[in-house]
Amino acid sequence: MENFLLAVEAVAPLFCLMFIGLCVKRGRLLTDAELVHVNRLVFTVFFAIMMFYNLYITDIGTVMRPRLMLFAVGALAVIYLVSFFLICRTVQSNRSRGAMIQAIYRSNFVLMGIPLAANICGEAEVAVTTMMIAIVVPIYNILGVFTLETFRGGRFAFWPILRGVLKNPMILGALLGAFCMLIGLPIPKAVLKPLAQVTAAATPLALIVLGASFHFGRSLIRWRPLAACVAGRLVLVPGIVLFTAMALGFRGIEFVTLISIFATPSAVASFAMAQQMDSDAELAGNCVVYSSALSCITIFGWVFLFKVLGLY
Repeated sequence: MENFLLAVEAVAPLFCLMFIGLCVKRGRLLTDAELVHVNRLVFTVFFAIMMFYNLYITDIGTVMRPRLMLFAVGALAVIYLVSFFLICRTVQSNRSRGAMIQAIYRSNFVLMGIPLAANICGEAEVAVTTMMIAIVVPIYNILGVFTLETFRGGRFAFWPILRGVLKNPMILGALLGAFCMLIGLPIPKAVLKPLAQVTAAATPLALIVLGASFHFGRSLIRWRPLAACVAGRLVLVPGIVLFTAMALGFRGIEFVTLISIFATPSAVASFAMAQQMDSDAELAGNCVVYSSALSCITIFGWVFLFKVLGLY
């Protein structure tokens, strides 16, 4: 029961914020055109600052786990390549391809993974999980931009895609944050505090916009790609990665960190990126909503299963 409540507490904030978005939509406080502009603000400003801040404050030296890092990056690379290959073979629409690939490989690690790890292992050990933000989130964003740029034009063009990646606000924020962290650039508290406040507001605002942008009437018309993405994100990906990690001897906070990365639902940022980069934003948003709803069940299942197996 405790594990079930843990999963519910990790998921409930998502739906509270999306419900606020639904109320905004119901009250006609924002038009569809205004929602697009707000989403652009989140994408270009809030997420960029969030990436900068998260990387800048990470103390990599004290929580470095090279084996965990290598496994997480390797698993993410395999998931991405397999999903890219399978979706390109089975889906004809380029707009849907980018959104589906993102929904499968990209998890809501920051929003749900960190509190999940803290609830399981305690605040004292969660620094290991937080450290992985500096590794995983930039990879998420680089692969996301690379994927959406590839399918935006319908053909692969390396240099335009590379330019698109380097111009992406989140990538710029991540690169600048990493650079400032590595050179030890001191940022006054008077500046760092508002950056932290914007970072704290980024995901809640994105969730509110998502809730206000969700079209219930059309959500299940294209249920096959939606079901494939949700099943891949919540069942297939964590099942393969976590049992492999168990076989390789990962235990404790390292194993819980892998649950946080690979068992959480589709990332909220994937909806914002899909909308801003001419992908299938409706499908991306529905993947976030339905994977988040069902993750209350699946996260509980994974947490309970591996606790019974004595891995943490």
